[in-house]
Amino acid sequence: MPIKDLGSAAPREAYGKALVELGRENPNIVVLDADLSCSTKTSLFAKEFPKRFINAGVAEQDMIGMAAGLATTGKIVFASTFSCFASGRAWEQVRVSVAYPRLNVKIVATHGGITTGEDGATHQAIEDLAIIRVIPNMTLIVPSDAVLTDKAVRAAAAYHGPVFIRLPRAGTPTVYENCDFKIGKANVLREGKDLSIFACGIMVYASLVAAEELQKENISAEVIDIHTLKPLDKEAIIKSAKKTGKVITAEEHSIIGGLGGAVAETLSENCPTRMARIGTRDMFAESGKAPDLLIKYGLTAKDIIKTAKQIL
Repeated sequence: MPIKDLGSAAPREAYGKALVELGRENPNIVVLDADLSCSTKTSLFAKEFPKRFINAGVAEQDMIGMAAGLATTGKIVFASTFSCFASGRAWEQVRVSVAYPRLNVKIVATHGGITTGEDGATHQAIEDLAIIRVIPNMTLIVPSDAVLTDKAVRAAAAYHGPVFIRLPRAGTPTVYENCDFKIGKANVLREGKDLSIFACGIMVYASLVAAEELQKENISAEVIDIHTLKPLDKEAIIKSAKKTGKVITAEEHSIIGGLGGAVAETLSENCPTRMARIGTRDMFAESGKAPDLLIKYGLTAKDIIKTAKQIL
């Protein structure tokens, strides 16, 4: 089943446009940013609704505290910055001020993973999924393209409670023409019988490319977009693993604690299965062009193909 060329788009652009549309629909939506609105694309909302936008400055902890306070007044609050800051610098405020009281704050963090590129190791969030996933009451979403990002942002606005959405910096190939999106419900993008590939974020498209190439060698790979890491669709994971008996996880994140960890935990307790994890190892990355970094750290379709043959 050849992959359709649907072009590419930046998920953060889709986020900014969705915010504007939601702002028109609901006057209770307010947006905060930590002096990065041009990069996170919340600037689109700020331009149209300046009285409902707050630039907290380079003060991510304060921004999350402000978001929590606004949420207590009945506002639906979107707060944005780079993922390294939202998950790292403001972690305590996310945990105590937002998640603990289950406030209606949506943290949409851009520039996740190593494809932040030239910004280097300090800004490459490869631990964010792990440290956000562990927080109780938190919903964690990692969309694979701009189409799914739009759906996820709208679903987050309609959902009452804390949500963390992680987006990449660059434009990504479009995976979906259209799709159904439900928080906590994985999308099976390709049926297969020889192995299961569970992926999130930019690695979903790479997994589809790998599956198509594997099919040429009569290897049937099932590809499932695990866009929601929490709550995790354990039923879909177990069902696929029981069918194929071999599992690969692919994520633009450390193999520790992210998607690979979540799938391993689920299978070890419910359906022990041979598996391999594709992601960054226990190390920092470095400054460089995003495509070069993906190759160096083994996050390409070729790496998925190589791992698939090894596990089979």
